Amino acid sequence: MKSYRKELVYNVPSRRAFINITDEVQTCVDESEIKEGLVLVNAMHITASVFINDDESGLHHDFENWLEKLAPEKPYSQYKHNGFEDNADAHLKRQIMGREVVVAITHGRLDLGPWEQVFYGEFDGKRPKRVLVKIIGE
Repeated sequence: MKSYRKELVYNVPSRRAFINITDEVQTCVDESEIKEGLVLVNAMHITASVFINDDESGLHHDFENWLEKLAPEKPYSQYKHNGFEDNADAHLKRQIMGREVVVAITHGRLDLGPWEQVFYGEFDGKRPKRVLVKIIGE
């Protein structure tokens, strides 16, 4: 069995964003030369997420509104975590959206459903953060 590891780095200029990283993950699969296996894609920071969903701007707007209702950024004083940092809401949003995804690789391609795409979700941006891509297979 072969394995491959790569870190992708994102530096989102805003506090929050959803970035389609499907093509970058597929590039990693291509580089690995693994034709049958699994790819793990996970955010290596506790205020960021990796998830699978549709690449549709209205849905992303809905995610933003829904997450802000569940874990509003302000007032900062509503969270015990906030003291030195003001990112308690980002920790909660990450918990909801998830840490990682695992995708099958079939014939050297990500084996995703018709509308599925892989996304990086940033909830406390303005600094570089890493995403791990780990691939195993043959």
